[in-house]
Amino acid sequence: MASADEQHARSLSETGWEASIKLGFSRRNERTVLAEKRQYGPLTVQRSFYPEGDVCHLYLLHPPGGISGGDRLEVQVTTHPQSHALITTPGAAKFYRSIGPTACTSQQFYLAGGALEWLPQENIFFPGAQVQMHTEINLSDGASYIGWEIHCLGRPVISERFEHGRLVSKTVVKRDGKPLLIDRLVVDGKQSLHGKATLRGRPVTATLIASGADSKVLETAREVIAEASATDTGVTLLADILVCRYLGGSSEDARKCFIRIWKAIRPLLMRRTAVLPRIWAT
Repeated sequence: MASADEQHARSLSETGWEASIKLGFSRRNERTVLAEKRQYGPLTVQRSFYPEGDVCHLYLLHPPGGISGGDRLEVQVTTHPQSHALITTPGAAKFYRSIGPTACTSQQFYLAGGALEWLPQENIFFPGAQVQMHTEINLSDGASYIGWEIHCLGRPVISERFEHGRLVSKTVVKRDGKPLLIDRLVVDGKQSLHGKATLRGRPVTATLIASGADSKVLETAREVIAEASATDTGVTLLADILVCRYLGGSSEDARKCFIRIWKAIRPLLMRRTAVLPRIWAT
């Protein structure tokens, strides 16, 4: 008998939902405000929170609770000078099995000054999912960015593996139109899960990216990894772009590792101690 998740995926596989949201952040009266919001379809945000006083914490919501074949979700965020926004999600994003159509997600970030932190919870890809993901980070001079993506292939807690299906994930970082990083991940069924040059049988892969980094930030991140004994985690510096990668068996472990790194490097990059979003405690 098909599960509720599978029935939901099947019912939407032929048509799919389209949703988009456009958010703009500006500095007003000594704090960052959500100055622009345009939305279409099932994507929205809760009201802004200010646990740090002036930084705008925002929770991105997708009320259907899952993404099926044929769905298209677009998120566009713009930060203006002196603004600072932190965006997260209340739970994992679930990508359901598809009988053919591809689910597409797009995140476009335009940092015209200011700072953006993109810290969503994990993406869970059910076996048979067909997914394309594209993230583009456009930096202007002086803008700051810290963000991560955590991909869980199948549901390892119930020994479910992503042995059929396809995921294509691409991340591009640009500054003033010049590409600084182009990162692409292709997982195409069982053959992509094994082998030293692929995922080595590990179901969780994750990447953290931070701009404006230097050798001190790099060493700080490496110290965090060493203290956490995160042997399947590595970090490197490409110009001033810090890239940290995790490969392992648990999305929770990946998130805890990245939170530790974020807490350590945020004061160096953004001159602020880390304040965890309240939703993470629920």
